[in-house]
Amino acid sequence: MPRGRTNADSRVSGTAFVVTCEHGGNRVPPPFDALFRGRERLLASHRGYDPGALEMGRALARVLDAPFVAATVSRLVVELNRPPDEADFFSPIMQRAPERFRSLAYRRLYAPHRLRVEAALDAAIARCGRVVHIGSHSFTPVRAGVVRDAEVGLLYDPRRAFERGFCARWRDALSVAAPGWRVRLNYPYRGTDPGLTTELRKRHPPDIYAGVELELNAKWARAGGARWDAARAIVARSLEEAVASL
Repeated sequence: MPRGRTNADSRVSGTAFVVTCEHGGNRVPPPFDALFRGRERLLASHRGYDPGALEMGRALARVLDAPFVAATVSRLVVELNRPPDEADFFSPIMQRAPERFRSLAYRRLYAPHRLRVEAALDAAIARCGRVVHIGSHSFTPVRAGVVRDAEVGLLYDPRRAFERGFCARWRDALSVAAPGWRVRLNYPYRGTDPGLTTELRKRHPPDIYAGVELELNAKWARAGGARWDAARAIVARSLEEAVASL
């Protein structure tokens, strides 16, 4: 997609874009903050949020001129990228708290974010007929002592042809933009694992909705500075190229 092209131009091809970020920060609002006193180190870790996901999501939304729906509450308060019936919807800290805290977190934090995402998607579908939903996430470079051997992961449902083809295009564009990067599909997680895109696929058929999750290695955000700026620019530029080939 050439720079300056907007969603208005996307109507020509009948495709709109929405970018979301479910783990953009480690904020703990009242009254939940009392439960997390002394947990600053935990909140600052990848268990508390996705480092860099918020900045990356903003960059993707900017390059697509797309709506950006982001949340900065810590996933330790409530897991916005899981359905409520998943075991990790609430962290052990929240599970040990009185039930009123969990109920409040659902009503005040989870439900509003979900409604904002659905409203943005519904508006995009009404405008263009089809929407590509890109969720911005990051993954920790080492988990349980195992090094993740990728710079970027693209998650999708292999049964959905458009998602599969779009991720293949994005992977190819990334390989050109950053030849030394390892770009893997459905890594370090599967695109069909329980999550927001998986839930939304139940609501929309494949010719209407495509859900793709970007998983960027958090080492770039942790490094900061020029390396992080360059990594964001590479990912955004590669998305432009992938979209241009639709």
